[in-house]
Amino acid sequence: MEARVLWLVVVVLVLGSSNRAAAYKGLSTNLCEVPAKDRVDCGYPEISPEQCTNRGCCFDSSIHGVPWCFKPLQDTECRF
Repeated sequence: MEARVLWLVVVVLVLGSSNRAAAYKGLSTNLCEVPAKDRVDCGYPEISPEQCTNRGCCFDSSIHGVPWCFKPLQDTECRF
């Protein structure tokens, strides 16, 4: 019985974390086209790409010496 409960807890945790990860999955690529000199840090050392995007931020580790997890450009499109 305890193994079934443990298995259920694991399944619930996995499903819950995958739902949060999907929250920002569709972040527009053009919002992440921030020049390296203008990047505003949005993470912490050793943050993973998934952790970064879960915070609503952009991740790009291709340029050394600048934040890899950074705030996206402001979306100025009005949504009603």
